[in-house]
Amino acid sequence: MAVKDRIPIPELKPSERKRNFMEVSLGYTLELAHQEAQRCLQCKVPTCVPGCPVGIDIPGFIKEIVKGNLKKSYEILKSYNYLPAICGRVCPQEIQCEGACVLNKVGKPINIGALERFVADFANQEGFDDEVGRSPSSGGIPNILKSATTKVSVLKSKKVAVVGAGPAGLTVASELGRLGVKVHVYEALHEFGGVLVYGIPEFRLPKEIVKHEVMQLEILGVELFKNIPIGYAIHPKELLERYDAVFVGVGAGTPKFMGIPGSELNGVYSANEFLTRVNLMKAYKFPEYDTPIKVGKKVVVVGGGNTAMDAARSALRLGAQVTVVYRRTEAEMPARRAEIHHAKEEGVEFLFLTNPVKYIGDESGKLIGVECIKMELGEPDESGRRKPVPVPNSNFVIEADIAIEAIGTESNRFLLSQFPDLKTNNYGYIVTNEYGQTSIPKVFAGGDIVTGSATVILAMGAGKKAAEGMVKFLTE
Repeated sequence: MAVKDRIPIPELKPSERKRNFMEVSLGYTLELAHQEAQRCLQCKVPTCVPGCPVGIDIPGFIKEIVKGNLKKSYEILKSYNYLPAICGRVCPQEIQCEGACVLNKVGKPINIGALERFVADFANQEGFDDEVGRSPSSGGIPNILKSATTKVSVLKSKKVAVVGAGPAGLTVASELGRLGVKVHVYEALHEFGGVLVYGIPEFRLPKEIVKHEVMQLEILGVELFKNIPIGYAIHPKELLERYDAVFVGVGAGTPKFMGIPGSELNGVYSANEFLTRVNLMKAYKFPEYDTPIKVGKKVVVVGGGNTAMDAARSALRLGAQVTVVYRRTEAEMPARRAEIHHAKEEGVEFLFLTNPVKYIGDESGKLIGVECIKMELGEPDESGRRKPVPVPNSNFVIEADIAIEAIGTESNRFLLSQFPDLKTNNYGYIVTNEYGQTSIPKVFAGGDIVTGSATVILAMGAGKKAAEGMVKFLTE
């Protein structure tokens, strides 16, 4: 039998969305979700499940959509992933679960992400998400407890501190909270969610979705404290004294810069600062909100990842003409294909095989242009991709009053230096075992602070693994 095409996801038209921050994807309706779910082959050996970093029973939750039992479908999702409405929107399913789908062999994998989002949104709209959130499911209990459930009583006497309310920290909090552990989450910023609130724009992930899913942790008895930067407000040594275990999930939010001449000019941003001002501080609603942002008329964004696409599409919505420069070709861009497609639809221009070499300023120190050089691809580098090399005498200037560098991030070494005897690698990331345990036995870590910049779902997978390790540590 011929495989039916994927059901398209309704979206706002480019002409409607490129000047506002409304969510681009409108999501499936009940009818469309049912049609897409019916495409699932319900494989006896589902290859999609190993492709999911948190191991969701994907055929199981999809089967319940087909049956019309959306509450059961949500229960399955929630037992493996406490943030399904978020993951359904921002996870790179095309290289994970959908990439492993049998139907991907014919280029028509099940739209797993859209179905996950639909079920989570439906649960929210119908009001049964809180009810499900209160009921710990066996799917969410670490394997170590399945043969020794008496340990749950021991866990109820334990206290754990989670440093950082990003995807990894929130996952640890949900896993341990479901088992009765007393969990305190400490967040340095004034909103919970980490990169979910400061890094990802509203048009990809509405902040009300993040707030709703985070606040569900309170149903489990998890206590959340914001505006408390560990290392300043509370010394790590105090955490080690007050808690039975500590999880560090602070991400890797220190921006990297190219370091080219003119980087000090007024108008040169890191993507982190730009997106934090726009997303977390809501600069796009100035003066209703207090944080202004200089956008300018012509913006150059440097980089080819999702962060670069977020910065470019945000600047476009703020009224700028935007050009993305990337030193390799489009085929090698690490950004999701959908984000590149949406950026092009909205009017973002791309210059490939191009790299900035100098920022040009006027007499007052303001950026007026970006000098670039053409690149060509040479031999493969350590990443396996062909290394871009400059083309001699190919320099040219792009007129710009704003430049945004989106070339990566690194760890916050100040905080880590305050944990005594905490081992880090040469790049400043925490060294852990497979369960997230660090060189300090009662300290665990996961997410970008261990791996470097990665995806939301990989951070959540690390959080689940760390929670399992913490259970073992707390009960032995």
